[in-house]
Amino acid sequence: MAPPRTKTALWSQYLGVRTVEMLACIRPLGANMRLGEMVGRIFYHVDKRHRDRAIQNINRAFPNLSEIEQHKIAAEACEHFLKLVVELVHSPRVLHHDSWGQLAKVRMDELSPACELLNSGKPVILLTGHFGNWEVMGTMLALMGYSLDAIARPLDNSLINDWMTGVREKRGLRIITKWDATDRMLEVLNNGGSLGFIADQNAGDRGLFVPFFGKLASTYKSIGLLAMNQKVPIVCGYARRCNDQMGYELGTTDIIYPQDWQAASNPLYYITARYMRAIEEMVRRWPAQYLWMHRRWKSRPRHERLGKPMPSSLRRNLESLPWMDQATLESVATGLEPTPR
Repeated sequence: MAPPRTKTALWSQYLGVRTVEMLACIRPLGANMRLGEMVGRIFYHVDKRHRDRAIQNINRAFPNLSEIEQHKIAAEACEHFLKLVVELVHSPRVLHHDSWGQLAKVRMDELSPACELLNSGKPVILLTGHFGNWEVMGTMLALMGYSLDAIARPLDNSLINDWMTGVREKRGLRIITKWDATDRMLEVLNNGGSLGFIADQNAGDRGLFVPFFGKLASTYKSIGLLAMNQKVPIVCGYARRCNDQMGYELGTTDIIYPQDWQAASNPLYYITARYMRAIEEMVRRWPAQYLWMHRRWKSRPRHERLGKPMPSSLRRNLESLPWMDQATLESVATGLEPTPR
């Protein structure tokens, strides 16, 4: 949606969105989920630009899959995204303190260590990627009784932004906008609270380039720096859709403790690479629930832009990662583009 340039455009966009929301809520959730799936399928076939981007990204991540398999993941990911929109509209009415226990399937084998941290009263950083239903994950944790503040970029339309913030905060989740983030984040952690991040956005040419599916991806440094400065553990978790009745599976793929990075030669690089590896694991398990349309590999490191070999400092950082193997290292060193078909 283009940023509104006039007050009329501002209100037109807002009223349009609220009208669609009102009409959607008249219909049952199941019917809207089927509609979302159908619209997602149509979107996949009609929107060539986003379809091609999704398939290109899937090819980068899973070059060994057949073309048919890659297209199948891309189509299902489009359907998943439209279902996510439906869930966002219905969540204020469907998700509440009396319902979440029936809707959420908690992987206790994975989530127990995270719950211990959250129950300790000490500060914790929680992060996920554009995977599953990242919006619902924060709501679920808030309904479970955990105090959680989440970082979110303000929407261009202030009216829609205020409405969306109200939807997100209806069940106890608190939103911190990026524009007032620093002081609020420190206040939350100093008070023993939990901070939530969507951690897989492209961070631009000046981001920290760490491996993601064997290709360097620009990643923000702020999460790692915050964890280092405050000596706070990082929980990498997800909310995966299990059915079309707002049922989710909550779990974690990694927990990074301060002692884990203390011995690292480059702690910031270690932390950032490790949490991106945790997000990669989520996506490998259920690739159709990832937002393949977003431009994760858009920015490139300087040596790739200039057509030069990988700097020795970057290679040392990669080689220092305990999980790094030679095949992945060579994949990272060859650059962005997948093997042509």
